[in-house]
Parts: sequence; structure tokens; C-alpha cells
Amino acid sequence: MPLWMVYAFVKWLQIFPLLVNQFGSLHKHILQTYTQSLPFFNLLKHIHTIYTTKIKKPRTIFLKEKKSIKMASLLFPPPPTTTATTTTKSRLLPPLSLHHTKPLILHSPPPPSRRKTLLPPLRVAAPPSPTTTTDSSIDLETEESESNSNSKFSWRDHWYPVSLIEDLDPNLPTPFTLLNRDLVIWFDKINNQWVAFDDKCPHRLAPLSEGRIDENGHLQCSYHGWSFDGCGSCSRIPQASSEGPEARAVQSPRACATRFPTLVSQGLLFVWPDENGLERANATMPPMLPDDFENPEFSTVTIQRDLFYGYDTLMENVSDPSHIDFAHHKVTGRRDRAKPLPFKMDSNGHWGFSGENEGNPKISAKFIAPCYYINKIEIDTKLPIVGDQKWVIWICSFNVPMAPGKTRSIVCSARNFFQFTMPGSSWWQVVPRWHEHWTSNKVYDGDMIVLQGQEKIFLSKSMEGSTDVNQQYTKLTFTPTQADRFVLAFRNWLRRHGNSQPEWFGHANVQSLPSTYLSKRQMLDRYEQHTLKCSSCKKAHKTFETLQKFLIGAAVVFCAAAGVPPEIQIRVVLAGLAVLSGGLAYYCHQLQKNFVFVDYVHAEIE
Repeated sequence: MPLWMVYAFVKWLQIFPLLVNQFGSLHKHILQTYTQSLPFFNLLKHIHTIYTTKIKKPRTIFLKEKKSIKMASLLFPPPPTTTATTTTKSRLLPPLSLHHTKPLILHSPPPPSRRKTLLPPLRVAAPPSPTTTTDSSIDLETEESESNSNSKFSWRDHWYPVSLIEDLDPNLPTPFTLLNRDLVIWFDKINNQWVAFDDKCPHRLAPLSEGRIDENGHLQCSYHGWSFDGCGSCSRIPQASSEGPEARAVQSPRACATRFPTLVSQGLLFVWPDENGLERANATMPPMLPDDFENPEFSTVTIQRDLFYGYDTLMENVSDPSHIDFAHHKVTGRRDRAKPLPFKMDSNGHWGFSGENEGNPKISAKFIAPCYYINKIEIDTKLPIVGDQKWVIWICSFNVPMAPGKTRSIVCSARNFFQFTMPGSSWWQVVPRWHEHWTSNKVYDGDMIVLQGQEKIFLSKSMEGSTDVNQQYTKLTFTPTQADRFVLAFRNWLRRHGNSQPEWFGHANVQSLPSTYLSKRQMLDRYEQHTLKCSSCKKAHKTFETLQKFLIGAAVVFCAAAGVPPEIQIRVVLAGLAVLSGGLAYYCHQLQKNFVFVDYVHAEIE
């Protein structure tokens, strides 16, 4: 007989007198049985004494006694107050006869190393755990990845795209914030290259982004007129005399602006955020777009927009293809097309992760740390004339951490079907870039308020008890489906490798994010977030604005002229032209809203 059964039997004997007292009608029968078996029970007590004094520790004995008493209360519930009946006897006597009929085999005490195996803890009934089987499968994969190395990620040793080249004005300095550090970007016409400086003049720390490009092609501070060449050296101090120590001040290292390594690749301007990392920057390649972006069979479009929510919120959003059919209903998806997306991870590590699903459409995803996310969508379809086709869509997004609660989204997309509906260089591609941006901004707006609310809750949870959202993510949220696998993979990467947030410069105020106090109108402000920073939309907005003013003026002129001619036919024509001009002016005003603000209400989209 195993030792735990012997131990339980001995403990049963300790409460035996209580049972005898409660069941008076059975006292005589049980006492007789007990007396006949007394030598055997004495032997069991002797074994129990040796076991408790030489093998188990006092604390363990105490815990096991408590568990044994609890077990006894479950095995032998108190009898009813009524007199015991024949049914009661038949229920209580079998356990006694069972121990007499079965042969007993005594085993020697097991070694301590096997104690947990031979003496499992007693279990009692308990409410079911809220965690489901599906949850466990998702969490287990996250825990399995914990066995990998937890090496920390260096946020400052990477190239970051800061802007599309086509949206930069070479005649003006452009401000930008990268990892909570203010930069100024300008074009050095002498060396024909884009340059990034720390956005402060070494003189009195005024922002250089408020300056201008002077007559010599240098960046001039607007406060006192100090000028700097493309290398960052001070080229002119207007207040310095031409002789003496002041003349030599222009050569001082303290008069130089701080310059960062820059690189132009595939239409993007990259900046290395460490001014002392030139050698590492030269030895590192920037993230590259897929080869299909150079394929003439694909049409491409690019857009950038500054968003008022954090880097982690945006990265979680782009890692989640399953939200498209609902958040972007009738824009890029439809609610009735939603279906399970059983994603599987291919690989993950310090560099990021990758995975895909099987089916139609097939979605492949790859995250390249710190901010590059690639989605490839392959659709097998059949057309009436051309037959079977494989449509391919690339959505490559760079989610650049500007500051806590502010991120720049740069999206480069390409597809090999319906090219005539996309902007391009071919004569038959007549759709302008700014028109495509109207659709893209609808996608941004569809996510905006949803992500604002999500970020508010995460921030409040993190402030309650210094909670790490990435560590407690599966407890704060309920993610039972495989469609959330990439979201969990990103949160896991950010926690294990990314220190749960980007490595900000200076003092980063993460307690007061823009999403916590900005209104819906401000969150959806396309003009400040996109139009002013997009060369195509900025030009188109000015064109629509000018056209609207012209049409309003024409309507006034036609309306005034309609009363001059004596012929009724001419008056009718002029009045008609006035009405037409006014109608076109109103239509231009409505179209112009697409550059400024369009309210987005999900409930109003049927």
C-alpha cells in the first residue's frame, strides 16, 4: 500500500472516536471491529511516528494535518440529526469492510527527492477558472518565447525615416522631433545633401527651424543671424568684430551646431539619432522596401501624417489586420467579410518577429525593430476574361516615435491591380496623389478616436499602481483568438527587448499624453497633421481655396450684371451663371474639407 494511503488511514483513526459518538447505533459493531484489528493499528501508528519525526519537518506536518482534516470533513460529512437508518449503515460500513478485505502491502518511506511525486497535494472542489483553453494557448506561446534571450534593444543605434523626400521643401528649414529630441532638417545646396541639426542655436539656444536659408546657402538663425554650413560649423557671427578674440569665436567648437548622420534611400530621408554614432551609421543599412516597389507592374503611393497617440498604440494597430473590416467599413473593408484569421508565428527575436496565415487572402507580416512593419496581402481571384489572377498588396509602414503620445506614420503601399485608380507617372494614371490621400486619411480617422480611448485607459491603468501595460497586457485585455497573435507578439517584444517604451532623450512626460486632453476635432485635424506637411495636398488645398474665391467673385459679378441688360434672355443667362458659380463655389468648399477636417462617426456608416 502506498505511504499516503497509510497516512490517510492513520489520520482517519484520529477522528474515529468522533464518528463512534455520533453513530451510537453502530458503536458496538465498530468497536468490536476496532478491537480485533488493534495490533495492526498499533503497527500503523508506529510507522506514522517514525515518518513524522524523522522524515517530515514540523511545518510540513502541520500543513498536511490541516489538509487531512479538510479531506476527512469531505469524506465523512456530519450525519443528519435524525436517527440513523438502514441506508446510513449501508453507506458507512463498506469503507470499513474494504480495508479488511484488501491485502495491505507496506512500503518503506520514499526518498526526499520523490516526496512531491508520491504525496500530491489534496484537491477540493473550487469555482472554475475564468481562463479558457484558448487563452492558455495564446499565453503559453508568449511564455515559451521567454526562454529566448532578453537582450535589451538599443533605440539610438538605428536609422529612422523622418520624412518623404517629395514632401520636404528644399528652400525652407523643417522642424521634426525624434525620440523626444527636436531636430531641424534643411537642404545643403552647396553639397547637394539633406542635413539634420539639433534644433537649437549654440548662441542663445533659439530654434534653428525658425530660421532661413541665407544667400550663401547656409542655415541662418532668425534670432541673431548666426549662420551654419552643412557640416555644422559656424560661418558667420554678425555681432563679432573683424579683429581680436571675437574674430576667432567663429572657429570655436562651441560655436558649431550639432549634426546627425543622414541618409536618403528609396525616397525617404533617414536620420541616425546619435550624433556620435557616425561609424555605426555607416556600417548599418536602413530598412528597405520590397523589390516590388521597383517593379513596373506595381503602382505605388505614399503618405505621411503626424498622429497624437503613442508609438506603442500605433504599432499595436498596424499589427492587427482583423480590425480593418470594422474600423474601416466601406473604406478598405466590409463588416460582412470578417472571418477568423489563424495567424502563426514563423520567427521572433531581438530583431522583431514574422508570421502569416493560410487561406485566401493570405496575409504575411513582418516587424523589423524599431519601427518598420510590412504587411503583404495575396488574393487569388478569377476574372471573366483574363482568368486566374494573383493580386498582391504591399502596405509598408514606418511608425516613428516622435515624443510620448506623438508618432509619425509614413506608409508606402503598392499593388499590381487597378493601377489606373492610383497616382503614377504613366499617361493613363490621371488620379492625383492628393485624391488618394483623401482615402488614406479616412483610414487614419477611422482608427483615431478608437485608439485615443484605448490609450486613455492604458494610461490610467499604468498610473494606478505603476503597472507595466506590456507586462500586464493579457490581464488588462481579453485576447482569445489567433487574430490577436501579432499584437501579443509586439507587446511581448516591447517588454522583453524594448524596455517597454522608446529610449527618449531628456525628460519625457509620459503622464500627460495629448490623447488625454485633445478634443475629437483636434484629434481629427487633417490640416495640421497632414496637409501642411504634404506637398501634394498643400498645393491642392491652395488651389481649391483660390478657385473657391474666384467662383464666389464670379457669382457676385454675374448676379450684379443680370439686372443690367434689357433683354430677358441675357438676364436669365447671367442669373444662371451666377447660380452655377455659387454652386461650384459651395462644392469646392465641401471638397476643401477633405484637407482640413471631416468628422468620422462609425454608427452613421451603414
